[in-house]
Amino acid sequence: MRSVVISSCYTIDLLEHRPLNIVQFPHPTLRRINKPLRRVDRKIKTLVAEMFELMYAAKGIGLAANQVDLPFRLFIINPAGERGSGDEYVLINPVIDSPKGREVAEEGCLSLPGLYRQIARPEQIHVAAYDLSGNAIDMHVDGLLARVIQHEFDHLQGVLFVDRLDDGDVKSVEDDLQAFESEFLSYRAAGRIENDEAIEQRLKELETEYC
Repeated sequence: MRSVVISSCYTIDLLEHRPLNIVQFPHPTLRRINKPLRRVDRKIKTLVAEMFELMYAAKGIGLAANQVDLPFRLFIINPAGERGSGDEYVLINPVIDSPKGREVAEEGCLSLPGLYRQIARPEQIHVAAYDLSGNAIDMHVDGLLARVIQHEFDHLQGVLFVDRLDDGDVKSVEDDLQAFESEFLSYRAAGRIENDEAIEQRLKELETEYC
C-alpha cells in the first residue's frame, strides 16, 4: 500500500475551474484502473468535500473518484447516506484482503441511476488505507459497510456492479445499459462530453501531478 504525503503546496491548476459531476455509464473514466495518490494537498481535500456534497445530493452512500471523472485511488462512504448522521469515511489507496463468508444483497450505483440488482459478495473483509490527514486506516468490517467498501473498491478497478451479475441476470440489464449508452452518445454528439482522447489526456496529466 503506497503511503500518502500531506502537502500544503498549492501550485497547480489542473483541477481548477472544473466543477465535479457524477458521470454515468458508459463514460470511459469508469473503466480505468485508478492510480495511487502520492500526496494530498488542499485541492484534493476540497475535491473530497465536493464529492460528499454530490453523494448526499444524489442520495448515495458511497462515491469513487472515477465516478466524478478523476483518476485517483480514493473513495468516500457514509452508510447512513445523510450529512450529520452516521460516519463519514475517506479511504485513500485502499487494499482489501481476508474475505470471509458470502452474502447476497441488492446494490445500485450513482453511475447507473435507477438500476438495482442482487449481488453476491464476501460478508466480511479487512481494509487498509489512509485518510486525508495521512493516518493509517486498518479495519475489519462486515455488513453494509463491508459491501459498500467492496463496491467502491471495484470502481477503482474499473469494475461496475453489473459486471458481477450471473450470466442469466446480465440479459435482464441489457436494455437498461443500451439506454444509458444512447443517452451518453446523444450528450457527446451535443458537445456535452469530451471525446475519449481528450479525457485520457486530462486524466494522464492529473496522474503525472498526483500519482
